[in-house]
Amino acid sequence: MELKAAKELLHIQAWLSRVDEIGQRGKAAYLADDLLQEAGDSLMMKLGEAANRLSRLDVLAPDGVEWALAVANRNFIIHQYDEINRELTWLTLSRDLPSWKVSLRGLFDDAEVALDEAE
Repeated sequence: MELKAAKELLHIQAWLSRVDEIGQRGKAAYLADDLLQEAGDSLMMKLGEAANRLSRLDVLAPDGVEWALAVANRNFIIHQYDEINRELTWLTLSRDLPSWKVSLRGLFDDAEVALDEAE
């Protein structure tokens, strides 16, 4: 695995942990807290950019993960920020992204090995 890809994957792993933290606070807290919403937006934008980079590095997304959807979500948040539906962003953060951790587990493991071997 290329080091660039390994680093992107480990960034994704860390960001998904932050997504979990938002989810643990619950929907009511998310919908009531503008700062929490902005944090979720930031994480989704970063995940979308990392997905774009991985796609360009020819890293195939495992079942349950679609790089193109993450990129499209990133683009929407950046360019149509005035049209964001918080019910939908909550679903992305609480339902869709947590499943990525399971789907990407093998790639995360490979990334850690690649970085260890590079040292």
